Amino acid sequence: MDVEQLEKKAIEMRKATWEMIYRAKTGHTGSDLSCTDILVALYYKVLNQTPETFKNEDRDRYIQSKGHAVEILLNILADRGYFPKEDLLTYSQFKSPYIGHPNNHIKGIEMNTGSLGHGLALSVGIAKAAKMDDKDYHTYVLMGDGEQAEGSVWEAAMAAGSFKLDNLTAIIDHNGLQITGKTKDVMNSEPLKAKYEAFGWNVVEIDGNNMSQLVDAFDLKPVQNKPTLILADTVKGCGVSFAENKAEWHHKVPTEEQYKEALDAFDKELEERK
Repeated sequence: MDVEQLEKKAIEMRKATWEMIYRAKTGHTGSDLSCTDILVALYYKVLNQTPETFKNEDRDRYIQSKGHAVEILLNILADRGYFPKEDLLTYSQFKSPYIGHPNNHIKGIEMNTGSLGHGLALSVGIAKAAKMDDKDYHTYVLMGDGEQAEGSVWEAAMAAGSFKLDNLTAIIDHNGLQITGKTKDVMNSEPLKAKYEAFGWNVVEIDGNNMSQLVDAFDLKPVQNKPTLILADTVKGCGVSFAENKAEWHHKVPTEEQYKEALDAFDKELEERK
């Protein structure tokens, strides 16, 4: 897909996620919308992985450390053909495997995640294993900026630099908000760029809701002996005007009126791109 096609796909995935959250009456809406462009770039352009190759040893790995944003991940996996889209009609229902955090009983999910602060450590282990096994696959991990308050993140960051894991790319969905307010007020983790660089990482700063910048960042050749961090500045609730930059939309279900308003806006955007 080219950038224009990826942008259109991101609108489609935001719409599908919005519909699923409204239908299920649960979901981390703002978090899903902020990282949509990142996941679309990964799954439709970057990852060396398909539904058919998901069990292959040489596939790229993706770990979603900010597991609460599972709704967008599930919709993308369904759209890519990892499982039927109809399965998502059971989301958050009794006995459904499609629950509020990634669950590796679902095809396409590498690890159960959502307990924040664990995903980077898991990814360091996977990337280190690739080095030990002389494998060429790349490991990607998505974290939230609120997650950076977890001490285990920094142990893993230090290990990644020490092990010279240039086959590891971490992305921080840097939207500046978490469930209780502004991240800098809850637990200030800045300056993130300087801290990761101090641990031996190559850091690339971009607009994480700009598809062209995302594609360019993922296309960059890894710096030898350095893990890469893509520090992606994003907008919480991106794509739904009344939800953007609002902490209360971290986990919130739209009313019927809000649902229809956003749906109309998505449809208008898609119509304009025909």
